[in-house]
Amino acid sequence: MKVEFRECDPFDLWIWLEFSTVPSSMEQQYIEEVFNSWFFLGKLGGFNAENLQVQETGLDISYMDYDEDVADNSMMSLMHNMAEFEYQGNWGRCWFDLGTSDAIALDVLINTLNQFSKDYVTIERLIIGGENSDWPIPAAKRSAFADNN
Repeated sequence: MKVEFRECDPFDLWIWLEFSTVPSSMEQQYIEEVFNSWFFLGKLGGFNAENLQVQETGLDISYMDYDEDVADNSMMSLMHNMAEFEYQGNWGRCWFDLGTSDAIALDVLINTLNQFSKDYVTIERLIIGGENSDWPIPAAKRSAFADNN
């Protein structure tokens, strides 16, 4: 799976998937479940790079002291909004307002989709940001998403 970044605005971000074949309805359901789960974790503040206590501890986490004050005092890091997933031929896309979630959210998504592509539905390319010239975003959609935030 090739990963590409285009112009990115975290409050108005399109994520594009190019599949090797047109995904079946069951495959579409799997894909949407991945994105819905990722968004739900983000909506609950799961992608807060300010509070990575376990990661920063390293490999030996036995009897680790978890500091609730650090967790409670870290800045909120929440995703705000997600549109419905759309498909056109062998392409899929979805719009997000990543809000104040940290960039680790995209790392988690990339890692997840990389393994998903190996095990379930082959993804040729993951494109984060920008627009596809052969599948433009209608101006009405842009303003509708912005108005809903």
